[in-house]
Formats: sequence, structure tokens, C-alpha cells
Amino acid sequence: MELAAMADLNLTLLGGFEARLASGAVVELAGQKERALLAYLAMTPGNAHPRERLAGLLWSERGDRQARDSLKQALTRLRRSLDDADGGTLWADRQSVALEQAAVSVDVLAFERFIRDGTLVSLAQAITIYRGDLLEGIAVHDQAFENWLLVERQRLRQLLERALAELMAQALAGGDTPQAADAARRLLLLDPLSEAAYRTLMQVHAGQAQTAQALKLFEVLRERLRRELGVLPEAATVALYERIRLRQAPAGDSAPAVQPEAVPEDKPSIAVLPFVNLSGDPEQQYFSDGITEDIITELARFRTLFVIARNSSFQYRGGATDVTRIRRELGVRYLVEGSVRRIGERVRISAQLIEATTGAHLWADHYDREAADILAVPDEIVGAIATTLGDRIDAAGRERALRLSPEALSAYDNVLRSEAHLMRFTKEENAEARRLAQKAVDLDPQSAVAHAQLGWTYGMDHLFGWVEDRAQTLDAALVLARRGILLDAADGRSRSLLGFVHTFRREYDEAGAQLRRAVTLNPNDVEARGIYGVYLIAIGDAQAALEQFDIAKRNNPFETAWVIDCRGIALFTARRYDDAIATLQQVPSPTFETRCWLAASYAAAGRLAEARATLAEFLAIAEREMARFPGRRLKDWAPELHRLAEYRDQAEFDHLHAALRAAGLQ
Repeated sequence: MELAAMADLNLTLLGGFEARLASGAVVELAGQKERALLAYLAMTPGNAHPRERLAGLLWSERGDRQARDSLKQALTRLRRSLDDADGGTLWADRQSVALEQAAVSVDVLAFERFIRDGTLVSLAQAITIYRGDLLEGIAVHDQAFENWLLVERQRLRQLLERALAELMAQALAGGDTPQAADAARRLLLLDPLSEAAYRTLMQVHAGQAQTAQALKLFEVLRERLRRELGVLPEAATVALYERIRLRQAPAGDSAPAVQPEAVPEDKPSIAVLPFVNLSGDPEQQYFSDGITEDIITELARFRTLFVIARNSSFQYRGGATDVTRIRRELGVRYLVEGSVRRIGERVRISAQLIEATTGAHLWADHYDREAADILAVPDEIVGAIATTLGDRIDAAGRERALRLSPEALSAYDNVLRSEAHLMRFTKEENAEARRLAQKAVDLDPQSAVAHAQLGWTYGMDHLFGWVEDRAQTLDAALVLARRGILLDAADGRSRSLLGFVHTFRREYDEAGAQLRRAVTLNPNDVEARGIYGVYLIAIGDAQAALEQFDIAKRNNPFETAWVIDCRGIALFTARRYDDAIATLQQVPSPTFETRCWLAASYAAAGRLAEARATLAEFLAIAEREMARFPGRRLKDWAPELHRLAEYRDQAEFDHLHAALRAAGLQ
């Protein structure tokens, strides 16, 4: 299909990159960045783009001047390739660059235009144009461009999915079952769990008297939803199945109807309702939907949550939120709702967490960004919302578990109750945490989360010196971490525990591999990032550790005491003593380890009176709590300091020893 035969330049960006002149000649562009630059300009022809933005998009690793020079050279090569010496296609001045709108045709823009038309013929044309992802095969190793490309690919894929769904519905309503079936199959390639596509195929098969095949499709869908998402088919899908089944069954047939399983009670359940588009621009609906879908995806990374599928929660689009009805129909404990609003040149995204059983608002916040930066917003804000939600739900779950009677505790409730005790960081509380974690393992021997929780109680014994044989506690934690991964390879907490154990066994390569995997499994997991930071401190990269702690705090402002502690250790290791002191002073209920680092930081900063007073507190509490108190001499403490921070390099221990010696530990 010809998109714009009269244009001076015809660009194909979907499924790859191709540029042709009006003559039909292919434009040869050797460099990937020239292709990327031309494609970026072509997405908004006629718009002037500041040179600084273009230089930062494709050459962000270079200095400002060098990046601008690289842009200038790329524009020169583009003009030469386009035979555009007079600037009729590619326009530029000292400040800005643009493609002339009348001189260029772009398949992406035609794709979007046909979707806006919305007719059966236009939708079919749009789907024909979409030959693959935007700039498929283009590799530009610059994070700014990659971020833009990722967002655009996601946006266009969502448009394609909606076009296929609309084409499928129109074709089915018009009796064109072959076209409806083709659209459904293509939609399933993009979204293998699309219930709308399954329903269409079920209706097509049922209409062709292939009832067994229609019912089989439902069984396949139900099993995939259960296995991959832990959810049930939507009510509409179940109702269609029942209609087809009853038409098949002879009179008096007692074939069993579908019995929906209850939402599992061993995990907190949550539904994310469609974020409301308050911008007044219907074209922005895709953005608010995308925010909602991304939050669902990110929350699903938390193995401790049962997240209702998108198609179920999107049934509640529009109208007032009836918390009681939604809780009853979906069987969830928590709801998330939010909105997207444009205020002048800024965009505000608001979100709140509601306890469905009481209607109480547990958390709410909003995120403001410049409208010009809107493409950079989703990943940052979605990460922050998902991380904070995960943390608030865990906190609410721990509080709930503490209120339950022992008889009412499920395996997961025992895990939550155990965590509440463990986080108090005392020997007695840790013993209770272990008892509850062991009970969780006994109740559910297949629970990776329960094994990881039990393992962390042994990790705390090692860290705080509450037992004499610390090597044995690490061995026990190692066995439990490996068992957790065997039960669930995607359980980030088991991986974090394994990375922690490897770090304190001085097996740094294995530790790094496990912790990077834990962060990859769930970038929103503050604990995984915190333990990764501990590992980075150990290998001497304090700055990288601080970056991990900063990401965790940016995503979740409810920073836990142990993360603050670790930030202080990283600052001491980075020789930023005043910052270390200010940070360690913020730790609520500081442990004797906290006082050790604070004493060292005071001494290194030259504040010797405060260092000696804090060291005395450290030794007094350590003597009271440790299974074997080393004494009051540095040489006796030296082996013990390895469990506070298992530095790989002796120079870091020498630095710590010198500070403690200055504080008075002789």
C-alpha cells in the first residue's frame, strides 16, 4: 500500500528501518545513530527539536561540546545521503532541527491515523502496516535514546493490541468470522493471555459447530491463567463457556459447571483499578491506561502478592468506586486507584492504597513532572508507586498478623508475623521470629518465602553475634536459601539471602551474581537493593552502594532502619565522615553495631570526645547481648568486625581499625 507516493522521503520504521526517496531509490545510511536521529525527527515532522536535546539523546556519554559536534556531523551526513543540500527536507538552524512535514511520509504516522479513523477497513490497513516493533534491529547504545525507544515501542504495541481487539469485535459483529479469528490469533501473539481473543475464538468455533474445540480453548486459558498469573478467567469468559457448554449438553445432562476457585488466602490480594484520565484529552487515555497496566506488571513481580489480572480490574473503568462491591466481586483485600491530570505545563499522577474490607486509606501520594518530560515519567513513577505499595501492603500485613490469634495464622501470616519480630533486631525477638518461620515451613513445606524467612533468622544470628558458632548459622542460612530457590527460582528473597550468605563467606562472584539476579527479578524490591548495596560495600564500591540506596529511597520514602544503617556504613567507607554521622544518627533504636560505626565515624571526623562516649555505649551493649563478648581490645575485635562488613580488601579493615583505635579501642 502506498502511504504518500508524492513525498520527497518515505520512511518505514515499523519492523526495521528503510528510507526511500521519491524516485524509489533506497537511502543508504551506514551509521545507526544517523538512522536513529532521522527516525526520532520523523515521529513528529514539522516540530523543531532543540539541538541540545538531540545531542543529549544520542551522545549523552560525551561532553556538551563534543555531543553538539557529533550531532552537527550526523546532520551533514544525513543531508548528503538525502541529496538535500538546499534543506528542503531536513531543516536546521543554530538552535533547532526539524523534518519538513510536507516532504516526508512515515509508516508510524499512517498507522496511528488509520487507527484514529476506526473503521473496519482502516483498522485492517493499520494492522497491515505494523510489520514489527519500532526500529527493530536498531541498536544505539545510549540510555537516553533506549529509554525513549522503549516507551514508544510500548505505546505502539498497545495501539496495535487495541486495534486488533476493535477489529476483532467489529468483524465478529459483522459476521466476518475468518477476519475475526485472524485478528484474535494475532492478538494472542502479542498478549498470550488475552481473554477477549480467547472468547472470540471460542465463539468462532462454537458457530462452526466445533463445540469441543471451543470448550478446550477455555480449559487451556484457565490453566494458563492459573499457572502464570494465579488468577481465574473473567466472568464474561466463564459465562460464554457456560452458554456453549449448555448448548452442547442434552436435556438432563449434569455436566459440571465451572466452579471458580477462591482468591488464595495465603497472600495479600490486590486489584489496581484503571487510573482516571483527568486531562480532558481523550487522546491521553492510552497514557493513563499504560500507567495502570505497568503498575499491575510491577506489582506482579512481588511473589508475596496475589495481583488481579488487568482484564478483571479494567471492568470497573468509569463511574464511582464502590469499594464494597469490588471487594465482594474480586475477593481482594486491597485496592489501588489513581488519576492522571495535566495542569498547565505539568502532569500530576496521583495514587492511593485502600483497605477494601474497611475502606480505610492506607497511603496516598502524587508525582508531578514537566509535560515536556512525559516520555520519561512512566518507568520512574511506576517503580516508585509499585515499590511503595509493596512496602505498605507488607507493613499492613505484618500489623494484621500480629493481631490474629495463633490458631488463625496461615503459613504466610506466620511469615509476616515472623518478619515483624525479626525487624526489631534483638536476640529474643529473633528467636521468636525463627519459631514462627519454622511453623510457616511446617504448615507449607513448598513455600519458598517461608524457607527464606527462616534463613534470614539465621542470617541475623550471624550478623549480630547472638550465637557462638557463626559459621554454622551461615551454613543453615545457605541450605535454606538454596531450598527456597529450588522451590521457586523467581523468589527474590531467597536470592537476596543467598547473596548475603555468599558475601559473608567471601564468595564475592557468587554473591554478585545472585544479588544482581534478585534486583532483576524485582527492581522494586527495596530489600534486594539494600543487600546488593551491602555486597557493593564489601567489594569496595561504596559509591555504587550509595546509588542503590538512593534508588531504593527514591522509590520508597519509607526507609527502614537497617537500610539507613547500611547507608551510614557506605558513607564511612567512602570517607564521607560527616555525612556518615548525620545518617547514623537517624537510625531509630540503634543496635550496638550502629554505635560501632558511629564511634568510628566520629573518630575519623576528629570528634574524639563523642567517639569515646559512643564507643563506651557500643561495648556495654555488645557485652550484654553477644553470645561471646570479645573484650575491650582491638586485636580481639578484629575477627568480629568481619561480620559487620565483610570487606574484600584488607585496606578497608585497616581504615576501620584506625578509626576505632582513635576512638579508644586499643
